[in-house]
Amino acid sequence: MHERAQEKYTSNRGSMKSEQQQFAEGVLFTDFYQLTMAQVYHRLGIHETTAQFDYFFRSYPDYGIHQAGYCVNAGLETFMDWVSEASFKDKEIEYLRNLKDANGRALFTPEFLDYLRGQSVATGLTLNCIPEGRVVHPYVPIAAVQGPLIYAQLIETSLLNHLNYQTLIATKAVRIYESGMGQVMLEFGLRRAQDRSGFAGARAAIIGGAAGTSNVGASAVLGYPPSGTHAHSMIQAIVAMGGSELDAFEAYAESYPDACILLVDTYDTLNSGIPNAIRVFEKLKAKGHKPVGIRMDSGDLAYLTIQAALMLNAAGFPDTKIVLSNQMDELVIWQIITQLREEAGRYSLDAEVLIKRLAYGVGTRLITSEGDPALDGVFKLVAVKPGAEWVPAIKISENPEKTLNPGHKKVWRLYDQSQKAIADVLSLEDEDLCHLDAIHLHHPTDQTKHRMLNCGEVSRVETLHETILDQGKLVYQFPSLEQIRRTREEDIQRLHSGVRRLMNPHTYHVSLTDKLWNLKEELVFQYKNGNKG
Repeated sequence: MHERAQEKYTSNRGSMKSEQQQFAEGVLFTDFYQLTMAQVYHRLGIHETTAQFDYFFRSYPDYGIHQAGYCVNAGLETFMDWVSEASFKDKEIEYLRNLKDANGRALFTPEFLDYLRGQSVATGLTLNCIPEGRVVHPYVPIAAVQGPLIYAQLIETSLLNHLNYQTLIATKAVRIYESGMGQVMLEFGLRRAQDRSGFAGARAAIIGGAAGTSNVGASAVLGYPPSGTHAHSMIQAIVAMGGSELDAFEAYAESYPDACILLVDTYDTLNSGIPNAIRVFEKLKAKGHKPVGIRMDSGDLAYLTIQAALMLNAAGFPDTKIVLSNQMDELVIWQIITQLREEAGRYSLDAEVLIKRLAYGVGTRLITSEGDPALDGVFKLVAVKPGAEWVPAIKISENPEKTLNPGHKKVWRLYDQSQKAIADVLSLEDEDLCHLDAIHLHHPTDQTKHRMLNCGEVSRVETLHETILDQGKLVYQFPSLEQIRRTREEDIQRLHSGVRRLMNPHTYHVSLTDKLWNLKEELVFQYKNGNKG
């Protein structure tokens, strides 16, 4: 290793220093090409031209054997936390000043760096977004960013980083929560999270339905009590030093008499773990305490749940919780519940009562969104305003789904007479869908698919965007996590049951108005025929 590099490595080995971490996660938390493009805009004198970028995703998460039918928006507040702090201070400017090309020439000019110095990435930006917790669908702009081209460009990477991941995890979480019939679901994934994504993942999981998280730091910041009990290692340690499983349970119960959940599968769930837990529960009960429950982390969890319920009921503990963990996701939970409904009656157990007794600790498959680890969210230029009027911009692809919906747009949600959401509609800014007798709707990518929606079929029309930033100034009051959770609950309830299905969900309609569709077709024709003027 080069001597200088070795010296640097030696001085910085171990965890990154706080100062270094802040530097890495500040305004330079971006892709390099954002900065190289920014300098080109500055050199051409177009850097302060007003532009609009749309953030949207093209397809729902696909988990292999099943696909989501909706997503839950999340990540906006943490992105805005970054925006509020991201500015080009002296340290960032000096770093950029020292970057060289292959010939040793400075990559960034003094004029460009002087322009950036002291500037916030929020400078002059207006941000209109669908609020966190709302259900969102492909091609619908979740965020529309307007403002100076240079700053609108510079926020792209961070926006995608924050919103893509948290929307992905919130979506996975709500699917797991729904599969568990609304019973308690806890996020246990910190040890399997990708570095600092543990906090963002915990936050998104709570938005999506988790009642709490094992992540103590996240719990403290988010205002939720941390969740968890003990691991097998506590029992193993006590047994290895001459004690017993029962001794370990008693020690835990003495420490936490009113919060006692015992992990019963270290050695033999049915012949040792549960009987020992019952002995401890009886002692707690005699002292006036109410045991909380047991946790099982291995084996045939449906079968073990039935047997555990029988043993606990017989011992006089019919209300203790049965917490299940071990590679939980929406399909595993669905399979467990299906098996309970098929088999509980054979043991004279009410399946629905038993299901309501369950809670779920969900780790790896939630925090990593196993099956589809990334949301395909994109941030695309759709319009510029070099003068008084907006000029639509378009990207054309051989793949129709990648051809942009251009222009300065509005986003609407339509509800049927049963108050269920039936379509999200994109229109141009000057359109108003509230007072139309009928709306001609086009599929966003397939020109052969279109339909007429009459006003009698629509009970309510809602605009989805709210203004977050106005000319660089924060004008939005962020709701609490509990408010965001209520928003998510309400939006999910407004979906038709077919859209909510875990397997083969009904396709929710996202459409373009006539005016927007015609603009898109006109631009595609012009550019394909070389008429770009």
